[in-house]
Amino acid sequence: MMILLGCAAGPAAARRLPVDIEAFIHAMVHKHGFKRQELRRIFQDVQPKPRVLEVIKAPTTAKPWHEFRSIIVTRERIDRGVKFWGIHEKVLERASADYGIPEEIIVATIGIESLYGHHIGGFRVIDALTTLAFQYPPRADFFRDELEELMLLTRETGLDALRIRGSYAGAIGIPQFMPSSYRKYAKDFDGDGKPDLVNSVPDAVVSIANYYRSFGWRAGEPVAVRAETDAAGAKVANNNEIKPRITVADLRQKGMNPLTPIAETLLAAPFAVEAKNSKEYWLGLNNFYVITRYNRSINYALAVHELAKEMRAAKR
Repeated sequence: MMILLGCAAGPAAARRLPVDIEAFIHAMVHKHGFKRQELRRIFQDVQPKPRVLEVIKAPTTAKPWHEFRSIIVTRERIDRGVKFWGIHEKVLERASADYGIPEEIIVATIGIESLYGHHIGGFRVIDALTTLAFQYPPRADFFRDELEELMLLTRETGLDALRIRGSYAGAIGIPQFMPSSYRKYAKDFDGDGKPDLVNSVPDAVVSIANYYRSFGWRAGEPVAVRAETDAAGAKVANNNEIKPRITVADLRQKGMNPLTPIAETLLAAPFAVEAKNSKEYWLGLNNFYVITRYNRSINYALAVHELAKEMRAAKR
């Protein structure tokens, strides 16, 4: 396990970096041409964040569905979303037209990720990612890759690696993109020549639209539908699939009947979530699966769907 020592006072007393940090720096120098001393200077200032390790072990999305929904799909978030939608209507209309993503899905994503840009995170991203990369074995490889992506992002954009703030997991800006997603999917939409996901709502809007389209969003298709089940259907749904693999027609044969008319040939993933006093059964379709590429949680994708539906109804 990596142990980061406290920063020494003054440049003359610079602390020795742990072996695994030196190995990471060595790899960045040889793989990407970074300057060793510059990276050492940056990592001298990095601090471990025990709170990051506490939070990542108990994510909000792991709560039962009815608890998670009560936190996310609130009257306040719906009302603020409708207001946000109204303020940025032209940008949302254009992004939706260009990318085929419903406006309410984009708004709901921003609403869940950062409360419409008001909560973009209080951790220094480099602190969070370094802590997770070297002190969280279950996903250390993933977070080391994201730390690498962060350093590339800062070099490409001129952002200060020691100033970028974000979530406990290292997600950045209004849409809470991980550094790899920032580099791959962020788009400039406000015309200033650079994608800025921290300060520019237009850039955040189109970047989310680009992200969903890149993962195969199908315009005009539903996201998810409730289903009624018999005992056999309930057994199928309890597997909690995420990726659609079986047709709606075949699921009917297995005891799951959608409560909303949808094409029998569509592929679906059956799942069950915990309501307050029972279980709810759903069919997740292609677009539901696409939302799980943003956050690989059934609760998360269902919350985006439900919040979007509530905002669309409120706006009408």
